[in-house]
Amino acid sequence: MTTAGAPDFGARAAIYDTLRPTDASWWEAFAHLVERGDLRGRRILDVGCGTGRLAEALRSEAEAKVWAIDSSAQMVDIARETLPADIGVRRGAAERLPFRDGWFDRVTMSLVLHLLNRSDALPEARRVVQDDGRIAISTFHPDHFDSYWLNPYFPSIREIDLRRFPTPETMQLELAQAGFPRFEQQLVVTEGTLGRDDALSRIRGRHISTFDLLTPEELAEGTARAERELPDVVIQRLCRLVVVGHARD
Repeated sequence: MTTAGAPDFGARAAIYDTLRPTDASWWEAFAHLVERGDLRGRRILDVGCGTGRLAEALRSEAEAKVWAIDSSAQMVDIARETLPADIGVRRGAAERLPFRDGWFDRVTMSLVLHLLNRSDALPEARRVVQDDGRIAISTFHPDHFDSYWLNPYFPSIREIDLRRFPTPETMQLELAQAGFPRFEQQLVVTEGTLGRDDALSRIRGRHISTFDLLTPEELAEGTARAERELPDVVIQRLCRLVVVGHARD
């Protein structure tokens, strides 16, 4: 993880789902996660659950029995308020999961791996799944950061996120070291559009945690430039990566 500081998810928890709605790209990645992770009908722990959107989709669309955990008290509060009562939500760290060995069939992580101490979190994920368990991860491929629509306005975002997000090669090595020797990956590339007002709302709301790692000067200058220069329609190309680690080779 970057040494520039830790993102504050509590500060954006109340508006997180508004700033980052589940669009067609999210659902396409979800479908690949369910298929490759063999998540349907499983006992699943969703690590870094945020407001609970993945946990809810796993319950309603994949008919899974789901538990969810997050380190942010504010995110956990929202998840508890909005999720069905049969999804257990706890506050806790991915690096010290408060669950018994082998309690789950699967662990999921959606856009959270880059925020963790992976040398502790991945072995913990292995500990809480059964001997034939899997970890299913949704993240961004390094190519994503080369064409990200925010780059012209906030040039440091690319460099920061290339450091934060592990490459497929790094994930394969780290998963094997944690006890997931078999590795699968699926690149999911989608392209959509954002209206100017929507794009500006996301910038002003600091919709991605990387904003917390920029200097105040770059934040102010980039926001002002976006307000001047953003077109009426913004092309948004997303390069998502679905990764599955198998505990049994």
